[in-house]
Amino acid sequence: MQAQDMAGHLIRRLHQLSAQVFQTRTQDAGLDLTPVQFAAMDAVASHPGIDQASVAALIAYDRATIGGVVDRLARKGYLKRVVSRSDRRARELRLTEEGQQAFQAAAPVVRTLQADILANLTAPECDTLLALLRKAIGAEELQR
Repeated sequence: MQAQDMAGHLIRRLHQLSAQVFQTRTQDAGLDLTPVQFAAMDAVASHPGIDQASVAALIAYDRATIGGVVDRLARKGYLKRVVSRSDRRARELRLTEEGQQAFQAAAPVVRTLQADILANLTAPECDTLLALLRKAIGAEELQR
């Protein structure tokens, strides 16, 4: 058995590459965001007023640890929690003005760095890989 050729090992290596490229490119752009923080901001930007549990579900992140992500974004001044009008126990999440500016600055950087993650693949190979990854995780409906 050679672990280097196993799907789990290769996926872990690709994840490491992805995280390294994300960190390098965002830091070079003067941004202080992790991939999960960016994903959470994207979910809130796309669904203003979304609750924390729904953010976790939308970005496939653990509900127990999304609170820390939201807390860090709130401390950075990027997110605010607002008491829901329909359920006083619930908190809706919204980007602050500073958060909107940070997200708008980060979005093109993140979009561009995607090509760096798969730089060794041709465009058709990238499309095939993304389709297969969506299928592997049962998310074919995310086809774009």
